[in-house]
Amino acid sequence: MQRRDFIKSAILAGVGASIAPSLLKSASSPAELAVVKGEDPEKIANKALELLGGMSKYIGKGDVVIVKPNIGWDRVPELAGDTNPFVVKAVVRMALEAGAKKVKVMDNPCNDPRRSYLRSGIKDAAEEVGASVEFMDERRFRDVEVGGGVLKKWPVYIDFLEADKIINVPILKHHGLSQVTIGMKNWLGAVGGRRNLLHQDIHQCMVDMSNFFKPALTVVDAYRIRVNNGPQGTNPSDVRLEKTVIATANPLYADAYGATLLGHKPIDLPFLRIAAGANQAKLDISKYNIASAAV
Repeated sequence: MQRRDFIKSAILAGVGASIAPSLLKSASSPAELAVVKGEDPEKIANKALELLGGMSKYIGKGDVVIVKPNIGWDRVPELAGDTNPFVVKAVVRMALEAGAKKVKVMDNPCNDPRRSYLRSGIKDAAEEVGASVEFMDERRFRDVEVGGGVLKKWPVYIDFLEADKIINVPILKHHGLSQVTIGMKNWLGAVGGRRNLLHQDIHQCMVDMSNFFKPALTVVDAYRIRVNNGPQGTNPSDVRLEKTVIATANPLYADAYGATLLGHKPIDLPFLRIAAGANQAKLDISKYNIASAAV
């Protein structure tokens, strides 16, 4: 079943998709999460996908793909407010090389969209390798049944419903409400409406949105990470060079492993406990089948 058909079925049924199937694999299974360190953001993103089996494992010929970075803030890359533009560039290029018919890059920023797209460096970097970088149009939000624990119906940007595949490309950073913002929090940039209301039960809303959007892949930019005063601080001293990219098809893996780079135990974060449900062992990253490399 194509992703967009699955989403449409979920909307009609009023239920969300499960965040992940079985997470605990045998040691002989293919890597389910890749962690790569290095000096060049593009190279480490490339290597992370290589360790997972290549982009063609996730993107098929003729797919219309949305790459969803965090472009929330009018900040230069050195301040780690938005996804690193070179990580976005690498993901776009690999998706097109895998046969995608079109790759769209978009977000619903908190700051002025045009300034955020430009100052982050994402617009230029993505367009350089063939992406269609689009500003969201208020007329293209549609109220849909999200079917979450708290989030029942909400305005969602229609392109996310119509895409064949979505690749979530968040930045890893501190957040005042949720403690960390990685992949699950990044979905606030795919919806409209009064987003400040989502903060009233932010942990459940994050999980509800992650279940609904069902990304084919999550590629976490942890090249520069904001360790304090997130999500949009202006002090360079709050930024740490981690020089890492994390990649996985499992949204829970991405956020659980990423949280450890900010010094958190996954079990201590409410949204991860909600996502893991009755099986809290899913938050034990020592059980994950991880491939790592340095380039």
